[in-house]
Amino acid sequence: MSEPGDTDTSPPQRVQVLPAGATAAEALERVGRSLGWHVARIDLEGCTDKQELLGRTAAALDFPDWFGANWDALYDCLADLGWRPAPGHLLVFECSSALRRAAPEVRDTAVAILEDAAAAWASRGVPFRAVLLD
Repeated sequence: MSEPGDTDTSPPQRVQVLPAGATAAEALERVGRSLGWHVARIDLEGCTDKQELLGRTAAALDFPDWFGANWDALYDCLADLGWRPAPGHLLVFECSSALRRAAPEVRDTAVAILEDAAAAWASRGVPFRAVLLD
């Protein structure tokens, strides 16, 4: 916890995992849209493996045909999003708890890729945020 007068120089969290539900997703969507950002809600209800996560993400973001359905291709698409021009991007992954329980390593890898994509966007001065709701 910060004390009054402390200065926090850490960068803002670009990827967060939160114990929240549909109400939070709706609120996040409203905030993102109010900023003029592209907002994608990705429903992970019942999602328990890598291929399903990749497929649902690709569908929600309308990935191009060249998407290879692997981790490298996920990063490539997330770090590009040229087909979704916007001043910022917000991805809201809903109901991620099934994936966390069934394949925690898959969710951890996805979070790491989201963080890398957010860093790539930050280097270009474009906000990119992702929230995984349990």
